[in-house]
Amino acid sequence: MSKVPKWRELADELARKIAEGEYAPGSQLPQVRELVREGRGSITTVHRALQTLEAEGLVRSARGRGTTVLDPANAAAGPLLTGAARLDRLRRTGRPLAPGEDYTNSRALLRSCADQEVAELLGIELYNEIVIRSRSFVRGGTINALALNYIHMRALIDLPELLDTAPMPKFRHILYAERTGRTVTAGPQMVVSRPISKNELNEFGINVPEDLPVSVAVLRTLYSDEQGPLELWDDILRPGKWHPTG
Repeated sequence: MSKVPKWRELADELARKIAEGEYAPGSQLPQVRELVREGRGSITTVHRALQTLEAEGLVRSARGRGTTVLDPANAAAGPLLTGAARLDRLRRTGRPLAPGEDYTNSRALLRSCADQEVAELLGIELYNEIVIRSRSFVRGGTINALALNYIHMRALIDLPELLDTAPMPKFRHILYAERTGRTVTAGPQMVVSRPISKNELNEFGINVPEDLPVSVAVLRTLYSDEQGPLELWDDILRPGKWHPTG
């Protein structure tokens, strides 16, 4: 059994104390140097634990003002972590979802690619088959983001689980790298605005007159390995929602 890293132990202990009310919303966590003096780990270990709590939406750190515990209601309404930002959070915290977050409407299917731009980005011919995976991210009972993954058919050879909506034992890029020896890397994240579709309005549960124009922000990231484009990830943000940029 692998040993839990010390930064994770410290982060979990502080998170438990926050949940139990020992550190109330608005209060300050101990300073980094104080935790180091108490033997809780090196400066690097303590910093990583606090960064993890911040990534999990439990605290906010500010230079000169320390680390403040957030109100759970405000944390649940915080920034949306999508696309590359969500994967970065997974690497930092080891957890796929933020506090108060869940996902629903998971789908996985084979479809011909009828979108010229998607086909070009994946390096395939129009109407070639691709794997499409989708899910809706929910916080506070509201769907805040729709995730669409357009995946090159060659990934299916090593990841047959792509057509199964059940959770994989590890994130698929990690499994792919373990099975193929090829690393999956993210290209620059593109942000575009376009008219929202009727299906997307229905998914978000938004009712507006048909003649009222509604725009939606889409975060698009292309993932590739040494053989070329592998997966295109689109995150469609609920109108009015925001996301972190760094």
